[in-house]
Amino acid sequence: MAKPFPVSPKHPERICWGCDRYCAANALACGNGADRTMHPVEVFGEDWNVPGDYGLGLPDSQDTAQEQGAA
Repeated sequence: MAKPFPVSPKHPERICWGCDRYCAANALACGNGADRTMHPVEVFGEDWNVPGDYGLGLPDSQDTAQEQGAA
């Protein structure tokens, strides 16, 4: 993206985040679809950019190694 991407905008619901135009939600110009693209803070919450497990529930590599060794 050419424009800087805001981490936590004040009103993300007012803008389409699908391209660099950042169109108003009621005036989509890029043809990105019939609906606006939501900002990650709307989808994933305030900590969307913090590294972590992302709630995937994947086992740790150590736990997997211990289970394989016990079998």
